[in-house]
Amino acid sequence: MIRPKYTGNRIVILASGGGSNAQCIITYLRDHTTHSVAAIFSNKKSAGVLEIAEKAGVENYYSPSKELPTDVLNYVREHKISAIILAGYLQLIPEELVTAYAGRIINIHPSLLPRYGGKGMYGHHVHQAVLAAKEERSGLTIHLVNKEYDKGMILCQAMTEVADCKSAEEIAARVLKLEHFHYPRVIAQWLDTLNPPV
Repeated sequence: MIRPKYTGNRIVILASGGGSNAQCIITYLRDHTTHSVAAIFSNKKSAGVLEIAEKAGVENYYSPSKELPTDVLNYVREHKISAIILAGYLQLIPEELVTAYAGRIINIHPSLLPRYGGKGMYGHHVHQAVLAAKEERSGLTIHLVNKEYDKGMILCQAMTEVADCKSAEEIAARVLKLEHFHYPRVIAQWLDTLNPPV
């Protein structure tokens, strides 16, 4: 039996917001690896990430929060998707999807976990907490997704100095710069370790 030539792993991105990380992932995978973004799903109809996907020629879908996990599961099974990437997706991934794609879903969190993680800790809330605690450093954590918020195995952490930051917005800007650099590269390296779906 002749097996088809391996052409890399295809991913689906879930996002709820503007999509700057999704943009970086699309660009990096298109320019630097054999892996690719098959589709982007959002639970927000007006999310900027859907426009980014449209401009990039990537399939994109709006799906309400309650329906999105089922829609995504159906899509990844039908299209032989290797992994699911969360890029600012602000909902807990249901157990059914986590179980079906165990070890194949990753997320990025804007702090050095386990600090400032858990339910309600996302975006501005994280950076505000870092500022209030007068932390000298913050950063990002890229981790596998499990049944709990921000508790999966850590794949990568990157750090930046924030002691001189006067606002949560300043911290956010520094951390986002790290995210844009590291997330696409970690995703590509991680995908290299995955077997493509059968």
